[in-house]
Amino acid sequence: MNTSFPLLFVSHGAPMFAIEPGLAGQRLTEVGRELPRPDAIVVLSPHWMTRGEVSVTASTAPETIHDFGGFPDALYQISYPAPGAPALAANIVGLLQKAGWKSRLDARRGLDHGAWVPLLYLAPEADIPVVQVSMPAGLDTYQAWKLGKALKPLRDMNVLIVASGSLTHNLYEFRGAASQGADYVKAFAAWTAQTLQAGNTELLLNYMQHAPSAERAHPTDEHFLPLLIALGAAGDHYETRVLEGGVSYGVLAMDSYLFSSNHQDGSESIQLSQGIENHG
Repeated sequence: MNTSFPLLFVSHGAPMFAIEPGLAGQRLTEVGRELPRPDAIVVLSPHWMTRGEVSVTASTAPETIHDFGGFPDALYQISYPAPGAPALAANIVGLLQKAGWKSRLDARRGLDHGAWVPLLYLAPEADIPVVQVSMPAGLDTYQAWKLGKALKPLRDMNVLIVASGSLTHNLYEFRGAASQGADYVKAFAAWTAQTLQAGNTELLLNYMQHAPSAERAHPTDEHFLPLLIALGAAGDHYETRVLEGGVSYGVLAMDSYLFSSNHQDGSESIQLSQGIENHG
């Protein structure tokens, strides 16, 4: 029987998600209660990107970083005081280096809003140790998938991996309050869910060429890459469940995905064709 811990891709939306849970917050709260209690949570977010290497938080008490401006004061009063896990962080650096990723510990870095906002719903007591792993700057879709594969062994250590991004992320339309964008947002979300459930890794890695309105949904792809990190960590044989989150501000799809391994999962065997088309 496979005992690998499930993992999540979550859409963290806008910072206001912290105080406006909506359907997405409800779904994350439900899945947080449903999952067994992990020994630790490892989270990745596009709001921490590092050049040249992957960094891993090693603080015993990572601070809550309010890395946004112009929002209501209530947001800046929120603290997510989860403990860190320095020993796990060192283990992660070892896993990454073994897989060929330059990696280092960072004892000063805290948790950005891409990490702590969804954790407010998934683990509201803030009593589970949290480690954040940075995303390398310049990551392309294939590299994101490979990064997820490097982190997959954590699932056999009773660790919950949370890859935090946004299923759609067009800030130009968000700032313009373009609520008319919902149709393309829903089409992109539906394509992604269907392609995930079909297990078509090639299409997902080349989503910019295949997904409807992909360039509109992601003018830059750093908020889609966490989904591909989750896909890599999910393994060859996975089952996925859509956690429908609706659409915020007309342009931010808030769906999340719960991945679990099915009985077939074992050694990695996905064979990808040469010449991946999307290079970031």
